[in-house]
Amino acid sequence: MVHQVVKPEKIAATAAVLLEEKLVVPAVFRREGIDQFKGAKDDAINVVVEGVLPYRTYGWRNNRSTEIQFDEYSERKIQVTFGGDIYSAVRLTDEQNDFDLPGWAKLARKQTEALGRGLETQATDYLIDAPYEVTLGIPANGLRAGLIRARQTMNALRVPDGARTLLVGTDFEAALLADEKLNLAQNVGEAEAVSALRNATIGQRFGFNIVVAQELPPTMAVAMVDSAFIFATGAPSVPQSVPFGASASHNGVALRWIRDYDSLKFQDRSIFNTYKGFRHVSDDLVGVDSDTRQAYVSQYEHFVRAIQLELGGTDSLPNGKVGRTSEGFSAAHDAELNALTGLGIAA
Repeated sequence: MVHQVVKPEKIAATAAVLLEEKLVVPAVFRREGIDQFKGAKDDAINVVVEGVLPYRTYGWRNNRSTEIQFDEYSERKIQVTFGGDIYSAVRLTDEQNDFDLPGWAKLARKQTEALGRGLETQATDYLIDAPYEVTLGIPANGLRAGLIRARQTMNALRVPDGARTLLVGTDFEAALLADEKLNLAQNVGEAEAVSALRNATIGQRFGFNIVVAQELPPTMAVAMVDSAFIFATGAPSVPQSVPFGASASHNGVALRWIRDYDSLKFQDRSIFNTYKGFRHVSDDLVGVDSDTRQAYVSQYEHFVRAIQLELGGTDSLPNGKVGRTSEGFSAAHDAELNALTGLGIAA
């Protein structure tokens, strides 16, 4: 039998590519690594969010009795907390290694598939539970108008620039594909899929890249920019006591592989794992005072980089009267977003 030379660095690098290609929902999140943050306090990393500035006006040919107003520019740091270690651990007997398995690459592929399923599920759970400030009910017979309204709403929310994605559940996907006005069905299967994300993409309409997310509730969709959510991964270090192991990353997705041998049971042990964390990004918004026509920065931070859509559902919009305390929004918070965007119920 030919002796197999296995380089852990090569296996880890290949596995990192395979893992990245298996992701759909985490793949549309902004990605961050933790290498530069190792040793950070409270198992968290800080990600910088750019600040905003209001414009000011000065009276034309005035008597110069008042001074111009200076604003302070600052950027915020939001914490992404690591809340888990996703792993796949497999025992491989001598007989399996010698007679059943054609090399370690196949096992690496199956283990990274398991990691991908775990990350996909947890990213989707985070997406479902996000504190959306706007939910739009989309009638099944008005999908084209609904997508246009979603675009209009994101524009009104002053969503930061970035690639816009519409993640849709399976019933939402079926309704979109069946709508002749959208003509999306012709896009399915046109290009050979090179990744799970590309395979899940069913087309582009009204500035949205439309992607089916299998684990979303069937009638739910999320319209978002790529910076709405942060997905952070980190490869644990290889212990000095383990003679065979390596870590690698690809497109911001990192993992570690360690392999050792249990001589008491004549079996190898293969473990792939990664640290993970998720976080949504809220913003300070700039508005214009209706009386003075001067700009101002919002008192509250608002999560506007993503909105929720519900097929056959009802709207949930900022309420200028009493707020939506049942959904965690105070009256003042809701009234401010209503005043900034005009999307909600009149006060």
